[in-house]
Amino acid sequence: MNVEGKTILVTGAGGFIGSHLVEALVSKGAEVKTFVRYNSRNDWGMLENIPSGIKENLDVMTGDIIDFGVVKKAVRNCDIVFHLAALIGIPYSYVAPESYVTTNIKGTMNIMQASLEEGVEKIVHTSTSEVYGTAKYVPIDENHPLQGQSPYSASKIGADMLAHSYFLSFNAPVAIIRPFNTFGPRQSARAVIPTIISQALSGNEVNLGSLTPVRDLTYVKDTVNGFIKVAEADKSIGEIINIGNGKGITVGELAKKILTIMECQNTTIHTDEERVRPEKSEVMELICDNSKAHRMIGWSPAYSLDQGLKETIEWIRQHRPIYKPGNYNL
Repeated sequence: MNVEGKTILVTGAGGFIGSHLVEALVSKGAEVKTFVRYNSRNDWGMLENIPSGIKENLDVMTGDIIDFGVVKKAVRNCDIVFHLAALIGIPYSYVAPESYVTTNIKGTMNIMQASLEEGVEKIVHTSTSEVYGTAKYVPIDENHPLQGQSPYSASKIGADMLAHSYFLSFNAPVAIIRPFNTFGPRQSARAVIPTIISQALSGNEVNLGSLTPVRDLTYVKDTVNGFIKVAEADKSIGEIINIGNGKGITVGELAKKILTIMECQNTTIHTDEERVRPEKSEVMELICDNSKAHRMIGWSPAYSLDQGLKETIEWIRQHRPIYKPGNYNL
C-alpha cells in the first residue's frame, strides 16, 4: 500500500506528532482528513503552525473522540486511519485518571469499531514506550513485559490491548506503532526538551524533575517516517513495532547538552521536587530495540540527537510567546 492518493484520517491531528504527520502525508499526495478536539475558539492546535500551503489542503473536522457518532462520520470513506488522539501528560494522569481511561480506551474502541464497520484498509494505532515501565532489560524489544507505572501508561496498555483484540477477534487490519520519546518543533512545554529550552531562553535557571532517568529520544521527522512506513507495509498488520533511536541519555546529561548547544554556560540546572514523579511511578530507563522496525518495515532513524535539538531550539526561539517557562506544565 502507498499513501499517495489515499484518503487518510489522522485523529489527534492538532497535537505535536499529529501535525507533523499531517504535513508529511499531504506532501506525499494523500487526501488528508484531520480530527481535532472541538473547542468554541475553533482552534486547531498545532495545525495552526503548519505551512499555509499544506493547511489549505486539509479537511478539518472537530469533535470528541469519545463520541462514537462523530468518530464514525470522520472515519467514513477513509482508506487509512492513523489514531493519535489521546491524553498524554503523565503528571496530569495522577490528577485526573478517569479522564485518561475514558479518552484513551473508549476513544480507541470508537476508532476500532468505526473503522471495522466502515471497511478501512489499514488502522495504525499509536502506543508509547511508557507502557514498558522501567526496563527489565535493554534494549527493550516488543516482547518486553508491560508495566502500568502511571495511570497514563495503564490507560495506554488498555488501549493497545483493545486495538490488538480487534485484529484477533475481527481480523481488523490493525498495526500498533510504539514510539520512544519523540521530540521536535511544536512540542508542548509539558515535555522535557521544550521545558529546558524555554527556561534557558528566559533566565539563568532550568528547573526539572529527576535528572537520572534515561530516555531514548527520536526526532519527530523520524517518528513520522515510521508511522508512514507502518501504514504502507502489509506485513505490519497484527504487529507491534517499536520506533526509537536505540541510544539512551539521562535527563541531566540532556539538559547539559542543550545548554551547551545554546551557549548558555551560566545557566544552572536544579531539581524541583514539584516536578519529581512518585518514586514507584518514575520510569528509570527506556532504550529502544528497533531491529524489528528495520527488518519488517525498513525503518531506521536519519536524524542525530544534535541535529534534532538544533532544529527544535531554533523553532522555540521563533515561537517563544506560546511557552510559559515560569509555570510548571502538567
